[in-house]
Amino acid sequence: MSQTIQPRRSTQNATMPPRPVLMNIQGVLQKEMVREFLAETMSTYVMMVFGLGSVAHMVLGEQKMGSYLGVNLGFGFGVTMGVHVGGGISGAHMNAAVTFANCALGRMPWRKFPIYVLGQFLGSFLAAATTYLLFYGAIDHFAGGDLLVTGSLATANIFATYLPEHMTLWQGFLDEVFLTALLQLGLFAITDKQNNPALQGTEALVIGILVCIIGVSLGMNSGYAINPSRDLPPRFFTFIAGWGKQVFRAGNNWWWVPVVAPLLGSYIGGIVYLGLIHSSIPREPQSLENAEAGDQKITVSSSKVLLTPISTTPASTQPVPPPSDSVPVERF
Repeated sequence: MSQTIQPRRSTQNATMPPRPVLMNIQGVLQKEMVREFLAETMSTYVMMVFGLGSVAHMVLGEQKMGSYLGVNLGFGFGVTMGVHVGGGISGAHMNAAVTFANCALGRMPWRKFPIYVLGQFLGSFLAAATTYLLFYGAIDHFAGGDLLVTGSLATANIFATYLPEHMTLWQGFLDEVFLTALLQLGLFAITDKQNNPALQGTEALVIGILVCIIGVSLGMNSGYAINPSRDLPPRFFTFIAGWGKQVFRAGNNWWWVPVVAPLLGSYIGGIVYLGLIHSSIPREPQSLENAEAGDQKITVSSSKVLLTPISTTPASTQPVPPPSDSVPVERF
């Protein structure tokens, strides 16, 4: 009898996705908007995990495992690491107020605003969920299983800011406006090449120090949210995780202040820096020979400034900046 030899079937195609699918995924990930969205998501996630974790240590450790200084360091260095994660792709705003100010001041197209903010909100929400899972046992033990928003056993303040008793709602509003204005002014100063910027490669560290200084010196009144992306998504997480509607009602409905006030403050801070500082920086006149060699007339306008993204990559390996309508906004 003759036997028919059947060819062996390869299991490779059954275990590996079709090549066109992988190529399509890679193509999507290479799109500028997608890369910027993911960069904002991941950089904000990193910042918030470190920041919220430091608050959890202070609250749940009853000042033994953490401190207010530790919270400032946690958020400050969290910002530093976030800039390292996404600075070369999106500029690592990690802050809807910073994104708003740069769009409003013409440093970035408005079409990118929802992409950046959605990425920031997603990263912040995931960071709140991560923090809750990591400290679930400690949170449950701290208040005997109760999820409280106010009082000495409150744990909602691990995730979002709440107005202290010595502050009124509008005092807190003005405080948030002022602190966010300082933040935006400092960001512009740190990254302004025509002034006295941070040294190449140190921008992330200096920005983290700026956030830490704001908290150490001025943070006690309102908790220095200075960032809608830092406050609103974690607050919404606590709402659905069991803390309830009180997270929005506490402090005379304080929840909207860390959302609205930073937007106004960052815009004011940006205007102050651009109008009073950047516009008054002396410009070196361009020689006629250089203008003729370039076959073009170069003019300097105080109302429009070329921006390049923050990056820790050495200058010799810096990538070519993207077109002007998509350039990240942290540096002039």
